[in-house]
Amino acid sequence: MATIPASHRDLLDKNQAVVLATINPDGSPQVTALWFLVDEQGTIWLSLNSSRQKLKNLQRDPRCSLFLFDPASPYRTLEIRGHAELTPDPDYDLAGKVGAKYGADLHNMDQPGQTRFAVRIEPEKVTTYG
Repeated sequence: MATIPASHRDLLDKNQAVVLATINPDGSPQVTALWFLVDEQGTIWLSLNSSRQKLKNLQRDPRCSLFLFDPASPYRTLEIRGHAELTPDPDYDLAGKVGAKYGADLHNMDQPGQTRFAVRIEPEKVTTYG
């Protein structure tokens, strides 16, 4: 697991969203801004709805990249590359934690028949700028 340097760790606290890049079936990129959690080790956690293309992409190819920038200085950036580990979250355990951070109930965002997955991304390569 790669380490997020102390010089850029604050970007995980300053940002309200992380940009997730996945790979579409045709090889093109798919990019989405998402709510997220980060633990003490620097592992990123996402809660994804089962109907979304980004989840389908990660199920097929778990390679992904996360991108954050400093709101005060957009040339100060943090990129985290890794592989997504997907786990069904039928009881909304992770979804509840993500929703609590943002003051939302993710149950209300999902349609009947849709489920949630907990997505765990450990940094494998970290690149910083600024």
